[in-house]
Amino acid sequence: MVKGQEGEDHIRNWMRNRNTVEFLGTWELMHNPLFKGVEFDTFLHEAGANRFNMTPRKWIEATNAIGIISKAGRNGGTYAHKDIAFEFGSWISPVFKLYLITEYQRLKAAESDPMLGEWNVKRVLSKVNYVIHTDAVRDFIIPETDIEREKLYAYADEADLLNLALWGCTAKQWREANSGHAKKGLNIRDTASINELVVLANLESFNAELLKRGVDKAGRYKYLHEMAQSQLPRLNNIDAEKDFRKIEASTGTKGLPRR
Repeated sequence: MVKGQEGEDHIRNWMRNRNTVEFLGTWELMHNPLFKGVEFDTFLHEAGANRFNMTPRKWIEATNAIGIISKAGRNGGTYAHKDIAFEFGSWISPVFKLYLITEYQRLKAAESDPMLGEWNVKRVLSKVNYVIHTDAVRDFIIPETDIEREKLYAYADEADLLNLALWGCTAKQWREANSGHAKKGLNIRDTASINELVVLANLESFNAELLKRGVDKAGRYKYLHEMAQSQLPRLNNIDAEKDFRKIEASTGTKGLPRR
């Protein structure tokens, strides 16, 4: 990190700073049960004085620190835990410090983004695997002399095969029975539980493999239905959906409107 920087002894000058000593000691107290707190207190008391001098080796030997490593010889140098390296980088480079601040704010904003809530978790589970599924339909169901309308029918037909295996109805049947939801632009997958979407994702991947192996539609429906009937009760019994709710709460999405 100091390579190419003007001047010398950047690490030593950094370690002479009282705030640095306090930071290093606090880190060690949090992560190092063998850290010598008495010696640390002595350094903290002396830090900042003109006569105070500190080097990585002196710090390590006196306090039994583990956050910084100092090696001599051909492959020698001063190394540190990333927490400490970030602190040093912030001290030596304003650009680096601003980068950390900006990146931290970006990550916090991403955590609080509603798109990371329950709706996104469910849709990602279905859409990611649906890519695999539709690719298989394109490669193994649609003939080479494609017509755009025939493509649409082929994709919808395979999608409804999964709907039938899991829910026992087609998308059209669901829309007719749930006209209120349909008018709002919702479909059967939008209103499914997280557990159902987990199973659906598994069905999509499994159906893609069955398509590659040339299993006919009747055979695939049989396998898919058995898989759905086996997996969904198990997920419901272990309350897998509850674990997703814990994840949502930890990422700041608690309290978002539910479907």
